[in-house]
Amino acid sequence: GKSVQQTVELLARRLEALGAEKQGTFGVDCETYHTAAALGTQGQTGKLMYVMHNSEYPLSCFALFENGPCLVADANFDTLMVKLKGFFQNAKANKIESRGTRYQYCDFLVKLGTVTMGPSARGISVEVEYCPCVIANDCWNLLMEFMQSFMGSHVPGVPSVFGSKHDSAYSPGDTMVQYMELFNKIRKQQQVPVAGIR
Repeated sequence: GKSVQQTVELLARRLEALGAEKQGTFGVDCETYHTAAALGTQGQTGKLMYVMHNSEYPLSCFALFENGPCLVADANFDTLMVKLKGFFQNAKANKIESRGTRYQYCDFLVKLGTVTMGPSARGISVEVEYCPCVIANDCWNLLMEFMQSFMGSHVPGVPSVFGSKHDSAYSPGDTMVQYMELFNKIRKQQQVPVAGIR
């Protein structure tokens, strides 16, 4: 029954009551590209590619295909996409981003953001990282317990990216896959504000 902004403020107050300290801001954005019509075969839907940026990795650009690999490139990848406009066309009305505040609480880094498409808020993102651990499955229970302390019963289930990682190291690309999944969920439910939490 609360607006997106009211919910973000409530979560921020809960984090600060725990003792979390503001550590600046963050931003993640996503632009959608689709294969050019001339390349697609008749009756076949074009493939989508998402080009994403994360302020935590300012020198990198992430290119993801839905249900596909995540390419990590340098920031000049955006220039390459302009040159590939014969192959991939930007779906300009589909830009989506999450911007908000970073919080540090002991070994946890929390990024609480408002997801926007154009001028309007569409949802909420909550990113939680346990900094000392790089094997995601080893710290999931600890992450859950910490998230419950300020999110209550709104804690998400195990992210799909964990299923393929098992005992391998978590990477920035894994975070971007989760943002892509959240953004796509919000795009599909544009009519109603969605509280998506990862």
